[in-house]
Order: sequence, then C-alpha cells, then structure tokens
Amino acid sequence: MIRDNTPSDPYDVFDAWLKEAEEKELNDPTAMSLSTVDASGMPSSRMVLLKDWDQQGFVFYTNYESRKGEQLLAHPKAALMFHWKSVRRSVRIEGLVEQVTPEEADEYFASRPKQSQIGAWASDQSRPLEGRFELEKRVAKYAAKYGLGKVPRPPHWSGFRVCPLRIEFWQDGPFRLHDRLVYSTDDAKQSGQWNTERLFP
Repeated sequence: MIRDNTPSDPYDVFDAWLKEAEEKELNDPTAMSLSTVDASGMPSSRMVLLKDWDQQGFVFYTNYESRKGEQLLAHPKAALMFHWKSVRRSVRIEGLVEQVTPEEADEYFASRPKQSQIGAWASDQSRPLEGRFELEKRVAKYAAKYGLGKVPRPPHWSGFRVCPLRIEFWQDGPFRLHDRLVYSTDDAKQSGQWNTERLFP
C-alpha cells in the first residue's frame, strides 16, 4: 500500500493495517509498546493494549498510581509501537498525552469483565508485593466487597490518550530494502494537515 502511493491521511493507513493484523496476527493485534520517561529522562517501556482510537489519538487504560501512570502525569509525552510480525509491518507513534474524560473511563470500565474490575481495585500496580498470597487476599477482599451489584471504577484507574505528532509506517521489503513513510504535524490536535516524507530503510 505505502510502496505504491502516499495516502493523505495516516489514519486511513492505520485502519487498513490494523484490520489486516486482526485477521492474521495470532495473539493480541492491539498490543503496543508504550515508552515513557521519568524525571531524570530515563526511558521505560512496557506492553499495553490499545482500547480505542480515532483521529484524536490512541487510548489505553491503566492505574494512574503505577510507574507508567505517574510518569505520564508528570511528563505527558509518549511513544507507541505496534509490531505485527505476521504481516511484516510496524507502526511507530510519538505524541503528547492527555487524560481521557471520566465519562470515557466509566464507560470502558463498565465494559470489562467483573473479575478484571475487581483486579483493578486489588492491585497496587508497580508497588512491592510480598508474595502471591498477598494479592490473592486482596482479590478475595474486593470480591466480597463488590460481590453483588455494580463495581465502581477506582478513582486511581483511568485512561490516557496519545495524540500523535509523528506516525511512521514500516513495511518489510526484500533484501532489507524496507518501505518507511512518515507523517508529522506541529499540532497534536491538527485538522488533518500532515507533512509526509519517505525515509531510507
């Protein structure tokens, strides 16, 4: 696709690529690497799942008191990377980060399985754990507390949206002559105006 033409909208490319990955990728086509930085500028990466996306950005959910949550609240910039080995493609995204609205977080939290909702209460994510039994006790505690009725969203659990300033599409080519197409903008809330350029592999 990107070898033969340059689509004007990177979201059209992403949509097509994600749909193909969802058909061919064996495990978690929505899995993406999330990179953040701490106060010293030290980067940190981990895998998260894409839960929503549109032309405003790419959304995932987490514990705001986790390491990544604290880093993003203090330094709201991030990089994402999708790698779909089955289709020999990857997408790299760099941008500014904002919090989703409480209404968005409530709606997504309500859609999760009840055990996942309870797990959000039980896990002090990223903090020291004495042993598995401690976690199991906390799960049992909140399962009993919220055994009947609706599980409320924890106040420390919500989502982030990465608003892209740069999106790079990479497609495998023979003899390592890969295709790389970059879209960039100076405005994370841009109105559809993207600069495009191709890069040497």
